[in-house]
Amino acid sequence: MESVESDYRRLMEKVKELLVFQSAEFVVYWDMETMMPPRAINLRSQQLALLSRIEHKMSTDPEIGRLLEEVMRHPKYEELDAVQRRNVYLIKKQYDEQTKLPEELVAEIAKQRTITIDKWKKAKAAKEFSMFRPELEKLVELQKKAAEILMKVKETKNPYDALIDIYEPKMTAENITKIFGELREGLVSILKECENSSKQPDINMLKRIVPIDPQRKIAKALAEFVGYDVTSKEAGGRIDETEHPFTTGYYDDVRITTHYHEDYFTSSIFSVLHEAGHAIYEQNINPEWIYQPVGTACSSGFHESQSRFVENIVGRSPEFWSYFLPKLKEYASGTLSDISLDAFVRAVNQVKPSKIRVEADEVTYGLHIIIRFNIERDLFDDKITVKELPEIWNQNYKDYLEVKIENDSEGVMQDTHWASGSFGYFPSYALGNIYSGQILAAVEKDLPDWRKQIEKGNFTNVRNWLVKNVHIYGNLYDPAELIKKITKEDVNVKPFLDYLQRKYAMIYEF
Repeated sequence: MESVESDYRRLMEKVKELLVFQSAEFVVYWDMETMMPPRAINLRSQQLALLSRIEHKMSTDPEIGRLLEEVMRHPKYEELDAVQRRNVYLIKKQYDEQTKLPEELVAEIAKQRTITIDKWKKAKAAKEFSMFRPELEKLVELQKKAAEILMKVKETKNPYDALIDIYEPKMTAENITKIFGELREGLVSILKECENSSKQPDINMLKRIVPIDPQRKIAKALAEFVGYDVTSKEAGGRIDETEHPFTTGYYDDVRITTHYHEDYFTSSIFSVLHEAGHAIYEQNINPEWIYQPVGTACSSGFHESQSRFVENIVGRSPEFWSYFLPKLKEYASGTLSDISLDAFVRAVNQVKPSKIRVEADEVTYGLHIIIRFNIERDLFDDKITVKELPEIWNQNYKDYLEVKIENDSEGVMQDTHWASGSFGYFPSYALGNIYSGQILAAVEKDLPDWRKQIEKGNFTNVRNWLVKNVHIYGNLYDPAELIKKITKEDVNVKPFLDYLQRKYAMIYEF
């Protein structure tokens, strides 16, 4: 009989090949969004379909199944350490799911996703959902087929839970509905207090023109502050420009994108901080775990907790702007020279119901996510159809945020997620906010002077705390276990709502 270690080692060699292949796929997707010429879309859809087929073949290789069985049935299986056993668990979970998904369906989804993204871009520019609808309907039907299959493998109550599990393992729509009910109640209460305050911020300064070139320099300075290296000879990152900002990559090659607007310079500031938060998480998972399943992020919600911690809890704080506003004024070459720190901090923390999720403030952001979650849940429960999405979307925005959607580009087509087939991802954003509130409470216990450090331009202490307590654990635990390990409590909305209440009571003086 082979030793358990030798079988395990051969299993990990197979997984390494798969992870390296996936890292190459990331670059192809990144190129599609950043550098690819428009005419290449049909060829790219075929390339991605073929890559998906190859990845599926690799991930369902019978040899992986055989080695899993050998390792798990071995009398000395329990002698493997916790990391090794977690690797085996994650490989088996992935293998069981992928072997049940037909290769044809996987390739078809990859091809359709590419076509749908391209159609979404064109329909968004034309502000016409009817252009986008036929391709989205095809993609939704394909994802429903996949979800039905995965539901049986994952043993979830419904197809949508199977999709949520891809991004937030072991979380369910039922649980999220309960959490989001509590979150909505708290957010609406704070929103009303902000709206009723006589101390409303003046945001006109944020509409001043800042040319694109200075904004690119600002982006690099923000990356440097966070510790995301995009300039040195040893850099593992880069910043590019896309319609919708995103982060992609693996360990030593993690890339972010942003979008610059001359008449809205803070858009790129906060998108760079947000994506850099994602990037430093990816780059600081235990380096010994590269090419292992544990060497990936815990969940999408944890990823969002890191990006929103950097973007909002640090990046919108008075302490950060006490340090960075003088630099911003310098880069803007006089355009912002008369702005006071207090006025600027109030402006970037304005609370006002809006139509666009990515531009939403911290208080109303969660309401944007709750809307999307409710729609996705109902779509996959067959309670609504793709055709009805614009009407349902617009009504939800009226009910939740009291805003009127004028066209489909600022409405149902504002995000790339559905065009990308990422159903089940949206809840992660609000869960990330909730995790970030709990993480902040833990940071404040361990680093009571962290705000003073930020004021001096020192993010290192906070960053090191995040690396030591969050990043380094990678995928060693499921999200519910990791939040409990970090904070000694279960998923809890209260710390996030308490943080918002304290912060906005000070800004709006209520």
